[in-house]
Amino acid sequence: MRTITMIFAILMMTGSYGLFAQEKTEKFKANGNCGMCGKRIEAAAHSVDGVNSAKWDNKTKMVEVSYDQSEANLHDVHKAVAKSGHDTDLHRASDEVYAKLHGCCKYNREEVKVKQACGQSCHGH
Repeated sequence: MRTITMIFAILMMTGSYGLFAQEKTEKFKANGNCGMCGKRIEAAAHSVDGVNSAKWDNKTKMVEVSYDQSEANLHDVHKAVAKSGHDTDLHRASDEVYAKLHGCCKYNREEVKVKQACGQSCHGH
């Protein structure tokens, strides 16, 4: 009987962890050009405590991030990606870090400036 009570208690404790975890999945734009960019963007996102997964899509330039809201926030993920040299919707990479990217990883930053400046897609501006 004692063993059953102990097993039940362990199951209750591990099961309740899922109730407290606040998993959220979001997408945002992260500029890049190639597979090296994708690896760098994904690694930067994973460097934020609480991020469980990150996948960058080269065609859409969007990164999908799943994270525990009790440990991480999307703003910190944006900052980490920008720190790796890739501009996002919220943060611009420093010129020094961007300059160190491999030649094939250097995306058009002038286009990014316009989009950030007007706060929308800027089609026709």
